[in-house]
Amino acid sequence: MKMRPEIRALQSKLVEWRRHLHQTPELGFEEFLTAEFIANKLKQWNIQHETGIAQTGIVAIIKGSSPGPVLAIRADMDALPITETSQVPYRSQHNGKMHACGHDGHTVIALGTAYYLANHRQDFRGTVKIIFQPAEEGPGGAKPMIEAGVLNNPDVEAMIGLHLWNYLPLGTIGVRSGPLMAAVETFGCEILGKGGHGAIPQTTIDSVVVSAQIVNALQTIVARNINPIDSAVVTIGELHAGQKYNVIADTAVLSGTVRYFNPTFSGFFNQRIETIIAGVCQSHGAKYKLDYKQMYPPTINDGSMAELVRSVASEVVETPLGVVPECQTMASEDISFFLNKVPGCYFFLGSANSEKGLSYPHHHPRFDFDETALSLGVEMFVSCVEKFCSVNYIQPYKGTK
Repeated sequence: MKMRPEIRALQSKLVEWRRHLHQTPELGFEEFLTAEFIANKLKQWNIQHETGIAQTGIVAIIKGSSPGPVLAIRADMDALPITETSQVPYRSQHNGKMHACGHDGHTVIALGTAYYLANHRQDFRGTVKIIFQPAEEGPGGAKPMIEAGVLNNPDVEAMIGLHLWNYLPLGTIGVRSGPLMAAVETFGCEILGKGGHGAIPQTTIDSVVVSAQIVNALQTIVARNINPIDSAVVTIGELHAGQKYNVIADTAVLSGTVRYFNPTFSGFFNQRIETIIAGVCQSHGAKYKLDYKQMYPPTINDGSMAELVRSVASEVVETPLGVVPECQTMASEDISFFLNKVPGCYFFLGSANSEKGLSYPHHHPRFDFDETALSLGVEMFVSCVEKFCSVNYIQPYKGTK
């Protein structure tokens, strides 16, 4: 990995900040301690910033040596409602809360970038806005931050962001044009049948049988309604019914999620799922209550911005497998709301190190990552800023998604 000495020298501080944040995780829109930590650092470094955006969000503004383009960097701050089971000295001190997805690292990488840029304004022109966003894990902080005007005054022309990624080894960077992460939609459904004795089924409407048929029928949506060239997933994650082996349950509750890359599918799954549920229930004489929510749209990278990140990555990670071109996942991210407003690129920063036991997946109670990725992330952000805001770089925000 190729890092400039000044950024390499930041590594010990980055680790210190990350471990502090890891011990004090906070859930979405509750990141008060995290926001206070960030604001204190920005104040200490005399970086212009605004706090309290969308409750706990922060925006820092760093101006270069002369007027030029405006580039935004986004980092999420929130943790998950997970109890940490690892025994590291810096494990969570907040019961039932854990940075199990790497957002503590994202925050620190953005902080390190702010520190470096503030001390090297002569190396870039234009303006860099660093957006510290709450509630990525839900219910979503990107949209309220946009509504609060973080993309304006000055108007953001492009955006970059990264996700530490334990599905890639340290020293690799995943970047691609087009869809990177999927849309996410969720639904819950209560099936209303008629309970009774398990030995006298003719007097009942069995909510378990109805639910079972619904679960099977929903799998036909992707198999028979979606072009095989497109990717989509319908998953039922919960199904609860009954309390005793010989009692036919009068109600059952199921819930699930939908994922897809193609934005034209917005609204399709909602309609199709309800049509299937209604049809199955009608055939059995049951009723239903469906609650369907469209959460985040797909995360789609702009072609020119992806090429910018790819060109920087090829210089920063010099191994043959350093840049992974077709890294894609059905997981979702609400940076998608930002990228629907301005061209940008979201990329994966490899953070796993199996030799150190740092390869547990995201959202696992023992999740952790190789902290060497922190300074690598700063180098990536700084290099992208310098390239995007250089005099000779041809406006990448003129590209197409």
